[in-house]
Amino acid sequence: MRLLAALTFFTRLPFWRIREIPAEAFKRVVPLWPLVGWLTGFVTAAVLWLCSNVMPLTLAWIAALVARLLLTGCLHEDGLADFIDGFGGGNTRERTLAIMKDSHIGTYGVIGLIVYFALMLQLPASLSRDTLCVVVLAGDCWAKCCAAQLTNLLPYARNEEEAKNKTVYSRMKWHELLLCLVFGIAPAAVMTFWLDWMPFVFFWQLGIPVIVMLLLAGLMKRRIAGYTGDCCGATFLLCELSYYIAILLNVTI
Repeated sequence: MRLLAALTFFTRLPFWRIREIPAEAFKRVVPLWPLVGWLTGFVTAAVLWLCSNVMPLTLAWIAALVARLLLTGCLHEDGLADFIDGFGGGNTRERTLAIMKDSHIGTYGVIGLIVYFALMLQLPASLSRDTLCVVVLAGDCWAKCCAAQLTNLLPYARNEEEAKNKTVYSRMKWHELLLCLVFGIAPAAVMTFWLDWMPFVFFWQLGIPVIVMLLLAGLMKRRIAGYTGDCCGATFLLCELSYYIAILLNVTI
């Protein structure tokens, strides 16, 4: 039931039609977020591989990103824009939270999304198609695992009634944390140890998103004394981007 809730919550596929999901299940979806990454990462990689057979790699990568945006309903990108707007335009805790809750996007959010996608579009220039496919799967899952740690490190910054989706995530228990880590790191582990044609992928690169997550968590604690759903979405995208940048640095240096 929790897996169904996670797939319903983090994607726009009609999993909710399978059966009715109790509201309580949505509060405990965070440990399964990396498992959802197996779906979103696989779809992104599959679209990239298929489209690259009929079009240049850069266009195929754009098609893959569009596919993920459609699959997730731009959930994380909306969070990133709201996060940048709030932390860029708010000078108090209350003002920052109010800006993030506003559905309108501001200048900071627009510029932030432009910079984010500009960096993401650099990947095909340095990575081959097959390499990019497996890196995308690994990065999606691991970045979701890193972002999920916010729920254990920080309290929720609002109360449940003020939350956009009326849901406050529960903290992970030790076995849920272990499950989250296994689902998050498994694709990267397979990549490193079993794909001999990718010798440059090492576990040191997995540490970069962890550092990014901790830095963001520190910023959130200082500015709003907690996290929000927008913070989780922004952290996922920034952790994922940092992982890709680490891969690129390893390839080019």
